[in-house]
Amino acid sequence: MPEIKVTPLGAGQDVGRSCILVSIGGKNIMLDCGMHMGYNDDRRFPDFSYITQNGRLTDFLDCVIISHFHLDHCGALPYMSEMVGYDGPIYMTHPTKAICPILLEDFRKITVDKKGETNFFTSQMIKDCMKKVIPLNLHQTVQVDDELEIKAYYAGHVLGAAMVHIKVGSESVVYTGDYNMTPDRHLGAAWIDKCRPDILISESTYATTIRDSKRCRERDFLKKVHETIERGGKVLIPVFALGRAQELCILLETFWERMNLKAPIYFSTGLTEKANHYYKLFITWTNQKIRKTFVQRNMFEFKHIKAFDRSYADNPGPMVVFATPGMLHAGQSLQIFKKWAGNDKNMVIMPGYCVQGTIGHKILNGQRKLEMEGRSTLDVKLQVEYMSFSAHADAKGIMQLIRMAEPRNMLLVHGEAAKMEFLKGKIEQEFSIDCYMPANGETVAVTTNPSVPVDISLNLLKREMTLGGPLPDPKKPRTMHGTLIMKENSLKLVSSEQALKELGLNEHQLRFTCRVQLQDPHSDSDTLHRIYTHLKSVLKDYTIQHLPDGTVMVESIVIKVSSSAEDANAKVLLLSWSYQDEDLGSYLSSLLKKGLPT
Repeated sequence: MPEIKVTPLGAGQDVGRSCILVSIGGKNIMLDCGMHMGYNDDRRFPDFSYITQNGRLTDFLDCVIISHFHLDHCGALPYMSEMVGYDGPIYMTHPTKAICPILLEDFRKITVDKKGETNFFTSQMIKDCMKKVIPLNLHQTVQVDDELEIKAYYAGHVLGAAMVHIKVGSESVVYTGDYNMTPDRHLGAAWIDKCRPDILISESTYATTIRDSKRCRERDFLKKVHETIERGGKVLIPVFALGRAQELCILLETFWERMNLKAPIYFSTGLTEKANHYYKLFITWTNQKIRKTFVQRNMFEFKHIKAFDRSYADNPGPMVVFATPGMLHAGQSLQIFKKWAGNDKNMVIMPGYCVQGTIGHKILNGQRKLEMEGRSTLDVKLQVEYMSFSAHADAKGIMQLIRMAEPRNMLLVHGEAAKMEFLKGKIEQEFSIDCYMPANGETVAVTTNPSVPVDISLNLLKREMTLGGPLPDPKKPRTMHGTLIMKENSLKLVSSEQALKELGLNEHQLRFTCRVQLQDPHSDSDTLHRIYTHLKSVLKDYTIQHLPDGTVMVESIVIKVSSSAEDANAKVLLLSWSYQDEDLGSYLSSLLKKGLPT
């Protein structure tokens, strides 16, 4: 039986370094190629030696698909294509293609220029890698080659994020990347067809969480920011340059306007201008409200939010600063955090998920003494708040997507093992489908039952309807009788008359005959009448006729009686039937072999 194999090289029972290999119908596809925020050594990138020990990856992969621009999904792409070696097609949506190189370059600057790391990709490698990218449009079926086709669906999460439906013949896989089933202030909710894939590979970051209402969280967030500002404290909000940042900027902008607040709000990154430029450029990827108001004003041009300068961090008085990156593992957000950590008036609000090993993860787990680089320790006195503005699906959202797509099997990635285990149980219980959660380097093989599509002629369908059967139910299998013909690689079920006509053949009637020996002392005509009476009493639902020509007919079955030459009491019954009544003919012959009732 054919099977689909799935192997995570990253994000197997872990968050970070998303990279999943899928083998389907003889094709090999890499889904995402990310880096891990919690490591600075070899574990930062996926282990590509799993694919091949030596040589380029081009010979082993048919294509690479990137779901969105977050670095844990695309951060290892230049390393994979330029340093390990891959020249095949790389697919991503238009916004991802525009934003991805900016984030990769920013990440390269922090790693190489500031930390002085070697064995890392260069600016030129990022450019060369992006030349291999083929942009995807939503709902457009793209033929990668003669057999492999892919289609992108809207995933919410961040600008340009997409889920992909991968199909080879009748086998298919859906990969969600990161997605959000609830719309927010600047993006819509994820959506997919009822495509019934063999496997749905879903992220499970918030596998056990059911988030409270968004409005409560927003109110809570604004209350905490406002209270800190009122007591003269500073608020640090570590964010990634695109996504939650825009969401929270829109929220604070409207609150500042409504409350007429004067404390400054800053955004610390040159990326913001570019980010907002791309939001304008790809306005069709945002939600309905933003598209409507865009005609009068651009929601991403902020009146109260100004660009941040490094020197502002030491300014007295209250302020709110959005700084990148979002997990406090490097960059400007970490610099500001170090400066403000010692004052209990200040607050840091973590608006999204933090990977293990990052400063963000440590302070959320209550660590108050941090070991920094150069063996120095940092006392954390400021208030630490966690508020999930994360654009990932929660447990309810994941279940909702399963109902939407109706997969035959489920596979969880991008989550923590214990939480995955819980969700796996829930999915198997509610949907009665198998759910897998492989670790990195572990392969799951799912056997598929490929269905062969067959067209049915209209005449045959009409005939079925006139026979008075129940109306066809699309969810229930139905038996159809006809002739299967193959023309130009497609199969068609037609009536036998149509098949003969199309193939230019003559019709032949095929009949089966059978002799049954019977002991009966009566005359031939009496024996025939006794057979007629016996069958009438046994076969109440069938048409049984005693014909003048000395035969009995049951449907198309003809029964004749003749005496044996050797023995006058022995009768020979001759049964004859067409192939349509094969079952009934066999039943009658075995019934008459038992003899007639006395």
